[in-house]
Amino acid sequence: MRKFLFATAALIALAGPAIAADMRLPVYKAPPVVPVWSWSGCYVGAQAGCDYQFAGGFVIGIQGDYAWTNAEGSHDSAREIGVAYHSKVNSLASVTGRIGYAWDRLLGYVRGGAAWQRDEYWATTIILGTAYTARETRPGWTIGIGGEYAFTNVVSGFIEYNYYDFGTRQIALTPQVVGLGPAFVDINETKSVVRAGLNFRFGGYAAPGANH
Repeated sequence: MRKFLFATAALIALAGPAIAADMRLPVYKAPPVVPVWSWSGCYVGAQAGCDYQFAGGFVIGIQGDYAWTNAEGSHDSAREIGVAYHSKVNSLASVTGRIGYAWDRLLGYVRGGAAWQRDEYWATTIILGTAYTARETRPGWTIGIGGEYAFTNVVSGFIEYNYYDFGTRQIALTPQVVGLGPAFVDINETKSVVRAGLNFRFGGYAAPGANH
């Protein structure tokens, strides 16, 4: 009888720790926080500016850009025989605001604002060659539409179409040949420009559910 009671006590003693182990509650581990992309931040590159993304995906921003150009054009005078007028755009700059909507790393937007252009003009004749010249910085406005995609946390690429209107202005041409009097021409200038480039961004991530 003692042997039986001893064996029973031993079994109970061995079973106790196992039952206690089974009664332990599982430890819950929260899933890792996966950051989501946000367009809030500033950038430099083909242009420079800053954006702010609201909850829901809307993005507003301001940007400025400056580009050296080498675009030339010419046409024969409709009023003078043997006279041709030439123009060259040396630089193009703008300061614009933009508003858009983001689908994660893809941003579509429209932009508009002020623009400036640095121009050279000259008139040539068959006999005298270059007879008149002029230079000016021409103010105007621009509006455009584009898209930008964030390839990495710091690099995004964009492509956009912009329309520029610099209006009609009367330009005084400076004589380059002794004996020529002053000359004035009315110049109307508009242009369409397609641009593409890369931006390097500072900012970009926010935790899910955060106001970004």
